[in-house]
Amino acid sequence: MIERVLTDYRAAYGFGSFALRYFNAAGADPAGGIGEMREIETHLIPRAMMALQGHVPDFAVFGDDYDTPDGTAIRDYIHVADLATAHVLALKMLLDGHAGGAFNLGTGNGFSVREILAAIAAETGREVPHAIKPRRAGDPTYLVADPSAARKTLNFHPVHSDLATIIRTAWAWHRKAHPLKAGVPDRD
Repeated sequence: MIERVLTDYRAAYGFGSFALRYFNAAGADPAGGIGEMREIETHLIPRAMMALQGHVPDFAVFGDDYDTPDGTAIRDYIHVADLATAHVLALKMLLDGHAGGAFNLGTGNGFSVREILAAIAAETGREVPHAIKPRRAGDPTYLVADPSAARKTLNFHPVHSDLATIIRTAWAWHRKAHPLKAGVPDRD
């Protein structure tokens, strides 16, 4: 709805705006200064890392019967540093007089839940403790962005959104944000 309002406003008043859509912002500041932190965490990567540190006792994989190579849902993840870059590119274009538009930001590639957990284990040296639970209602099998319009118009090319960088930066942040709870074995 807001994208329609922005389009109408652009047409009526010549006010430029961008709507930048993305699904799974992930990772953390590469320098380790900031990262995800919510009172109640629901996102896969931070929740898995919190489980490793003993802060989430009930980490679950929701569904292992999807029509994917490993049975778990596939999502497109984009590093927060790449999202920041995209916002700066859009702002520069607006300041140069561009009318704006609506774009998907992502890599165009997806990773399954099991691939994410395997990447976390590779980075941390520890398997994420989890239970398999039924699918959640409404969760699609495959949800990956088509970033081609953002590439063309914004010249947006993610450089930090490879899975290893996402996991490495998120892990560095979560070790600070959620220190290992007493009694949880650390293999680092």
